[in-house]
Amino acid sequence: MKTLLLSCLALLGTLVTAATADEPKPMSNEVAVIKTSEGDMVIEFWSDVAPNTVENFKKLAKAGFYNGTAFHRIMKGFMIQGGDPLTKDPAKKGQWGTGGPGYQIKAEFNSHSHQRGVISMARSSDPDSAGSQFFIVLGDASFLDGKYTAFGHLIKGDDVLGKIGDTPVTSSGGGEASSPVKRIEVKSIDIVPADSVK
Repeated sequence: MKTLLLSCLALLGTLVTAATADEPKPMSNEVAVIKTSEGDMVIEFWSDVAPNTVENFKKLAKAGFYNGTAFHRIMKGFMIQGGDPLTKDPAKKGQWGTGGPGYQIKAEFNSHSHQRGVISMARSSDPDSAGSQFFIVLGDASFLDGKYTAFGHLIKGDDVLGKIGDTPVTSSGGGEASSPVKRIEVKSIDIVPADSVK
């Protein structure tokens, strides 16, 4: 009886092992590769604290929404801003900064501080007005903490971020010195498995 029980347990163990081996392995974490006219940057997401924001960004990127847009607002030492579909058309320069995907998402404020390399969602005065526009921080911008949704950070391409951040700017329509004198294009944003980026 004891031998039979041990045989049954051994068989059960084999079946469980076989079933586990057949199960698909969970997908590796994804990162965003932002290909710009100045070089590439790689962003790691904070899905644990901003899941809806991350999914929205991934969805837009996978649909090609960001391809051909530009970083339209650069504030030296502070941040670079992009993600406006209107920046695809130079004739609409007066409207740059006002475009979006046609919907807004709820804020997901969290404890991550806005430090160099952090990517966060741009918005209007309404906390729940973010859509597609984002910014990447160039320095200490902790005064934005708890007011804007930080959803990831740069893991590669800090030199590119610095180069874009040092782009000469001129006065924008509103008088802010933030309009780049040359076009800094976002060629594409690709969502790829983290282990594919070396």
